[in-house]
Amino acid sequence: MNNAFLRHRMRVNYLVFALTGLFTLISLSVLFFILGYIAYHGLSSISWDFITKLPKPVGEPGGGIANAIVGSLKVVGLASVIGIPIGVLGAVYLAEFGNNKIGFVIRYCSDIINGIPSIVIGIFAYSLVVLPMRQFSALAGGVALSIIMIPLVIRNSEEFIRLVPASIREAGLALGVPQWKVILRVVLPTAARGILTGAILAVSRIAGETAPLLFTAFGNRYWDDGWFHPIAALPLTIFTYAISPFDDWHKQAWAAALVLMVVVLVGNISARLLMKQRS
Repeated sequence: MNNAFLRHRMRVNYLVFALTGLFTLISLSVLFFILGYIAYHGLSSISWDFITKLPKPVGEPGGGIANAIVGSLKVVGLASVIGIPIGVLGAVYLAEFGNNKIGFVIRYCSDIINGIPSIVIGIFAYSLVVLPMRQFSALAGGVALSIIMIPLVIRNSEEFIRLVPASIREAGLALGVPQWKVILRVVLPTAARGILTGAILAVSRIAGETAPLLFTAFGNRYWDDGWFHPIAALPLTIFTYAISPFDDWHKQAWAAALVLMVVVLVGNISARLLMKQRS
């Protein structure tokens, strides 16, 4: 009886293991199919001129996406400057002092914002920044992306800060060190790699957002001249070229998608490597 039961459990174990492997293979196959499809269509248009030149006038073949690459770096960089400090400070509060109603409200609001469609965030940033300024701008795009980024950083960073052993905090407090110094000089450095990992993942998430930038950055086919004017970005360029009637623009859309995909993959791989070193 026991041997029969053991054989039954082993068969169930093998079956579940095989199903798990099968569905994992299917998921990876879909991922690599998408990556391969983008690479297949995009590699033919990748060149040094494509990376370093400005777009050609409408209807002319050739040109590049240099302004879109720089624009994405500016908008995502501004969003990071706004979103990461606010997110980390919010995470510190939630992890160290947030076991109360205020902490519950902050967590609940963060989860709600995470679930709001990005186009709604774009409309909100449009009414918050674009309308008062009466113009589209890189600043408005950065604000829109930072709104998406803040709850991501808060929730990720909170978990890593909570993973810091309580004994480390207690050791600092036992030495007479004020709590804010323990947090600043002990807790945050201990959780720094995990916080950085969460920030990189958040940056990778917002780097591919298009809808918020349609309402804020708007797009630009030239070099931008500051933070208060419309600016190009890779997602906007991909969207514009993909819906155009020109075959050459369609090819450049695939190439721009490949560039954006590589940037996002590098960010995600970097985050995984940091997590691996942390463990």
